[in-house]
Parts: sequence; structure tokens; C-alpha cells
Amino acid sequence: MSRQPRVVLLSTGGTIAGAAGDATQTTGYRAGELDAATLLAQVPDATALAHIDVAPLLSLDSKDMSPRHWLLIARTVMAHLARPDCDAVVVTHGTDTLEETAWFLHLILPPGKPVILTAAMRPATALSADGPMNLYQAIAVAASPEAHGKGVLVVMNDRIHAGAEITKTHTRALDAIDAPELGPLGSVLPVRFDRAPNLGTAGQVPIDALDGHDDLPRVDILYVAAGADPDLLAEAGLRRACGVVLALPGDGSLPTTWHAAAETARIAGVRIVRASRVGRGAVSPAPADAPDLQLPGSGRLNPSKARIALMLELATGASALLAHLSG
Repeated sequence: MSRQPRVVLLSTGGTIAGAAGDATQTTGYRAGELDAATLLAQVPDATALAHIDVAPLLSLDSKDMSPRHWLLIARTVMAHLARPDCDAVVVTHGTDTLEETAWFLHLILPPGKPVILTAAMRPATALSADGPMNLYQAIAVAASPEAHGKGVLVVMNDRIHAGAEITKTHTRALDAIDAPELGPLGSVLPVRFDRAPNLGTAGQVPIDALDGHDDLPRVDILYVAAGADPDLLAEAGLRRACGVVLALPGDGSLPTTWHAAAETARIAGVRIVRASRVGRGAVSPAPADAPDLQLPGSGRLNPSKARIALMLELATGASALLAHLSG
């Protein structure tokens, strides 16, 4: 008889662990109220899939997630994966910043044993809560040999996504987590992969490269709207920002009135990256109307992912990291 897979359930809070005073309440609940053991008790059939070790880590609403927490999660996941008796790790998380944690872990963790993130759009106390099925399906994927070597995955709403590709596309819908550019990798029950993930950037920043870091350099995101004043960019150095990602119109198009502020910030030592407010498509390497400005584009990285890439480049000194990740 084959050994049952051993899966570590790492809880960090989120709506999946949320609680409200009324079963019909799907907003205004308290995120991260329930512990990992309570979540697992809602899906007793999961123990038929794997031996599950419960490992509570955080109890956060994911809107309060920070780079310090990303580092803690990554190091904790790595420690469990290093155990010979651990076959996979499932991380419960909130949906608000799931995209950022998944992208960070994708960049830190080399493909190997499955690492699955899951979440929910309704609190655990709600009628038709989606968390229990999402958790069950995440454990099913974690226990499947098919998930080995696929990198960081996100399992929600019957779908398997590459962690590097997801974003939150809706404020309340159950299928809010999606990969708009490429779609899901596969589906669950049974576990099936219809395409392979792109792992070219997986594990690009070994966790050892962040030894001594309990936080990451400050990088701000500025949303640039029509007629917006560039003073926040010009003063980025005064705020002790090491970098700024500009969420710009169209193809990362920098308004003419922002050119001088961008140069002022750059001379002050602030790294600036052009990203786009648009949900799809790549940003050109240089602004078409000002190619001499040293303002690289984010490629296919949206502002949130470009921010993380720049943080890691600044933290590690890997000068070509952002260019590689945005290609």
C-alpha cells in the first residue's frame, strides 16, 4: 500500500477564515478569525486525500499583508519543504493581495514539491461559503503527483492557476481570481492540467539572497490620472522611497508635465519604472515620446508585480532582475 501524501496546511488569515454575525453577511465580516484547525474541520473528507499537518502562521486580513509577511511566509514554506516527510504545502490567504504573495513566492521558490495557495470570496460563516471547497480542492491538487514541478499554484473555484499569472478581477464575484492573459492551467476533481506553466522566472531570487533582510526596500506606486500633479514623484526621494512604479495611461505613456519630475527623482537616486493602468498587454521598453529618459517599462508586469520585482532587485543588487522578469 502506497504512503499517503503529507501536506502542511499553513494559515495566514483572509476571508477564508472570516467570521460574521449573520450567515447572510458577505461584507463587513472579520477576516482571519478562524484558525487552521477549524478550517480543516469544515472539510473532513480532506483527510482521505492526505495526512495534513496544521501550521497556523498569521491571522491577517490580506489588505494588511506586507513585505515582512511575504518573507516570513516564504521562509516558513521553505522550512517545511525541506523536511523529507513533507510532500506539499497549502497556504490559505486573503484574495485582496493574493496576487502579490503568489508572485513573490513564485520568484523565491524553485519548482519542486507543490506549493498551493487558496482563498475565498465569502467568509466561513456565510451561506454557501466557497472556502471549504476551495480548501478541499487545494489539498487535492497538493496531494496529486501531477502538481509536482509546476511551481507555485493557486486553486480556487474549480480551477488551477499559475501563481505568477493571477490577478483579482472583481470585487465580490466567486470567480474573482483569474489569469486574464492566459487562463487557467487546469481544473480540479479530477486534477487535470491542460497546459504547462511558464517557469522561466520561477525561483529567480533564492531565499539565501535575502539573508539579513526582514523587510524590503520601499517602492511606491503612483497612479497617474489625466492632469495629475507630478509633485509626488518629484518628492519621492524626500519620502525615502528607493523606487517608484508609475501606473500610467496606455503603453506606459508619461505625461509631458511629468518629465522634469521624473528626471529630478532619478537624479536623487530613485529608481522609476513605467507600468500601465491597462489590464492587458505589455509596456514598451522606453517612452515613445521621450526615449532619452531612463525610464524602463515593466513589460507584461502590472504595477503590483513590477513593484515586487523592483523591491527584490534593490534588495539583492541583481541589476538585471527587473529586465529579465518583465521580458
